[in-house]
Formats: sequence, C-alpha cells, structure tokens
Amino acid sequence: MLIVFLSGNGFCNAKAGKSIRSVACLPAGRRESNNMIDDIIKQQKELKEKIEKIGKYLKIPEKSKNIDELRKVSQEPDLWNEPNKAKKILKELSDLEKEVSDYKAVLAQTNDLETLLKMAKEDDEKELRLELLKLTKSAEQMELNALLSGEYDKNNAILSINSGAGGTDSQDWAQILFRMYVRWAETKGYKVDISEISYGDEAGIKSVTVFINGNYAYGHLKCEKGVHRLVRISPFSSEGKRHTSFVSVEVIPEITEDIEVNIDPADLRVDTYRASGPGGQNVNKVSSAIRITHLPTGIVAQSQSDRSQQANRETAMKVIKARLYEMTLAQRKEKIEELRGERKAIEWGSQIRSYVFHPYTMVKDHRTGCEVGNVQKVIDGDIDIFIEAMLKGDKNV
Repeated sequence: MLIVFLSGNGFCNAKAGKSIRSVACLPAGRRESNNMIDDIIKQQKELKEKIEKIGKYLKIPEKSKNIDELRKVSQEPDLWNEPNKAKKILKELSDLEKEVSDYKAVLAQTNDLETLLKMAKEDDEKELRLELLKLTKSAEQMELNALLSGEYDKNNAILSINSGAGGTDSQDWAQILFRMYVRWAETKGYKVDISEISYGDEAGIKSVTVFINGNYAYGHLKCEKGVHRLVRISPFSSEGKRHTSFVSVEVIPEITEDIEVNIDPADLRVDTYRASGPGGQNVNKVSSAIRITHLPTGIVAQSQSDRSQQANRETAMKVIKARLYEMTLAQRKEKIEELRGERKAIEWGSQIRSYVFHPYTMVKDHRTGCEVGNVQKVIDGDIDIFIEAMLKGDKNV
C-alpha cells in the first residue's frame, strides 16, 4: 500500500509502516527542473539523429576519402606546371576540408552535450539550453548548404543593385538594400568588395556592383535576384504622402579562372574616367576608374574601387567574363535568362518581395508567401528566412 503525504514543498511518497521523517521529499521546483533536463536530453537525441542524416546526405565519408586523394595530388612536385589546374585542385581541397571539418565539429559538440547532460544538475539547465540552441542553428545551416548543389552554388557572387521607378526615393531604397546585403554578408563571414558605385544626385545610389566572396555566396544570394518594392512615407516629400519605390537586384556567379571565355580585344571599348563620390565630387585626381563595354552584346562593366587603373580593369573584366559566360550558357540551353532569371521591368507588378513601412509593417516574399512583421530587422540584414524558404521550396531556384 502506498501512502501519499502532502508537504509544503511538494508531494512525498512512502510505503506503509515507515516513518514520515524517513521519506525523501522531492520539491515541486526540483521535479520541474528534472523535467526540463529530460526535455533537453530528448531534443539532443533528435538533433544528433538529424545531424547524422545530414552527414549521409552530404556524403561526408566519401568526401573524407576525396580529401586524402587531393592531398596526395597537391604534394606532387609537378603540380604547378599547370597553374590554373593547381589552383582548382587546392580550392577544391580547401572547400572539402572546411565542409568536413565543420560537420565533424558540430557532431563532436553534440556528443559532448550528450555527455554533459548525463551529469547535469538543475543549475545547468540555462547553459545547456543555450548550447543546444547554438548547435541547432549550426545544423540548420548545414541542412541549408545541403540544398545548395547547383553547379555554381559554391562560387563567389557578383551582386548588382539598380534603382528604378521612384526617383530619389528609389535611389535611397537602393542604398538601404545595399546596406542590407552588406550586413547579411558580414554575419556570414563573407568579404565584400565594391566594384563600382554611382551615387544619386540628392541622396542614395543609382547603382552599385559588389563582389561577395565566400563559400556558397552565390548559392544563397541567387534567391535575391528580382525587383524589390518599398512602401513608406517619403522622407523627401513635404506632403507626407505614402510613396512606392522599386529597385532591381541581379546576382550572377563569379566565374573561376579554369573556365575559358574567349573575348576578342577588338570587341571591347575601354573608357577611363575619374571616380566620383556623393554629390558628384571627384574622389581621385587621375582617371583611374574603368568602364568596359562589350560591343557585340552591349554588356557594360565598371570599376572604380582601386586607385590603380590596372586593378580596376581586371575587376571590370571579371564582371564582363561572368556575364558573357552566363549568356553563353543561357543561349546553349535556349533560355535567354537561364541563370539571371526572367528580366522584368523595375516597376509595379514585377516585384519578388515587398517591404511595407506604412500603413503597417511587413515584409512579404511573393514567391513563397513568407512574411515577417519586423521590417527593421530584415533591412538590418536578417534575410535568411526568405532565402531558406526559397531553397526549401525549390531546389532548382
């Protein structure tokens, strides 16, 4: 027979015939704490299973073997007889090492958490939950990378922003988007290099082209190409009316040196000019900025980020090369916009995403239906939710 006693601190159980004083009572708070630890243990097991599944999907054992083979090749004495091939091998080795190392680190930390949970006390609950959250985010990032299996997804990205309908408001909106992408890139540990920037007459920017360098930069940012719409009370209007602005974002992969794109120098027109800053003032006293036009296609690339004319020329040629290669692939597949996506006018009805500040606050992606109420958080660079929705909804994005 079981007798239940109620104490001030909780419930106590004792078998018949035993003294009440000999009963070990478990306070209610202690029971709740144990339940919380049990909950973390359950989540940790589920997380470990998820990570192991991701490892199978990413083919980690096979990639570990590839690393061993590439290391042997990288140590061959005649490796640098073909510099382009050597660079490609070393980059592939570096990318694989990072991917496998990151995966093993997360798995090891998850196993360490399992060990800690076996010895956990009620005071450890907060710290353990934070560690679980950190590992969960790392696993989600690996899961997202697993969706990036396109031919160019691992490449650096060339991102261009162009203001459209809306005048000064549109140029201001272009600068806000530029800041958003720079902040997003910084959170990913990516390096951002400005190729060219054209400032607005009153505020903002007319256009900007940047290189975003890092693993999977293109794979993530390819989801951002399209027209972005802003609705707000215009800070440039004395009437205080609601204003709608449009900006287009174009994203293409940077083409690596091992891919050949034949460009006839006779097809290029190279112009030099002085780099300018906000308000039109000249930044450099010499004409170091470069504008290259590919005459047969009309493709134009500019660079003014460096004081060296030669460095700017090389940067502009990278953009020309990437855009020509993109066009070549598209024509080969009989789809003019295969990589760039369907070009649309920078105006009403063509937007992929709307950012509304007035009369309510909301960011909505019209392709996936994904919505966020905190607009400020989004324009501060928190755009992963939209990228993930696109990647999970369509692996061929």
